Amino acid sequence: MEKETWYFIDSGNKPPAYNMALDEKLLEWHSEKKIPPVVRFYGWDPATLSIGYFQKVHKEIDMEAVKRHGLGFVRRPTGGRGVLHDQELTYSVIVSEDHPKMPPTVTEAYRVISEGILQGFRHLGLHADFAVPRTKEEQQALKNPRSAVCFDAPSWYELVVEGRKIAGSAQTRQKGVILQHGSIILDVDEDKLFDLFTYSSERVRKRMQNAFKNKAVAINELLDTPVTLKEVSAAFHQGFAEGLDVHAEAYQLNPQQEEQVKELAIEKYESEEWNYRR
Repeated sequence: MEKETWYFIDSGNKPPAYNMALDEKLLEWHSEKKIPPVVRFYGWDPATLSIGYFQKVHKEIDMEAVKRHGLGFVRRPTGGRGVLHDQELTYSVIVSEDHPKMPPTVTEAYRVISEGILQGFRHLGLHADFAVPRTKEEQQALKNPRSAVCFDAPSWYELVVEGRKIAGSAQTRQKGVILQHGSIILDVDEDKLFDLFTYSSERVRKRMQNAFKNKAVAINELLDTPVTLKEVSAAFHQGFAEGLDVHAEAYQLNPQQEEQVKELAIEKYESEEWNYRR
């Protein structure tokens, strides 16, 4: 049986507003049947703090620290908590809610899409597993996170190695289309990461940062020989094709599409109204 063709886009390093605008436009174009489902890989220039759609900037984020570290800043259209996009591969998947492979529930759709991430880690020689919060305490912690930091704890069907979170994802559904995007971390600067959030005291920050080491891990902490971004990208390109059981067709935007993305980036994702709306 012939495999379904999905577009695979490698955007390279782009500004934060462009990255979010392209994910939104891909969702829109797919809803209009102009493009098939898409897997996209990208990076960030400059390194960027992205926050979830529902996060409160002035309550949770130290914007002076964001500026001091020379970081970009953007609000995602998806939920979840703050993510420092630095030494990582970022992915997005755009697919219709009524696609035959997509279960109706959010958590089960996470599982199907994240199969591509699981296979990618295995191509790097890492035995990753899906996180499945079992106890009432674990499930309650997901509803009421103690930290504004995304990698503080795994959600349903996010990826863990040796019990520690190794990839973080977020999802939204608009116009009948699922957009899931997330971070695959090669290395993490914990001091810089924890500089970016506000705390009730320095003691609380230290406690959270110390606990973080036991909850999250980067790829190169687990490997004897560090891998490059190029190697990670190749592993996950293969992993997504296998995990989703699709034929991957490389795709580049045409000039008209590029112009639409840039317009949306300026109008929405560079605006203070969007980024500081809460």
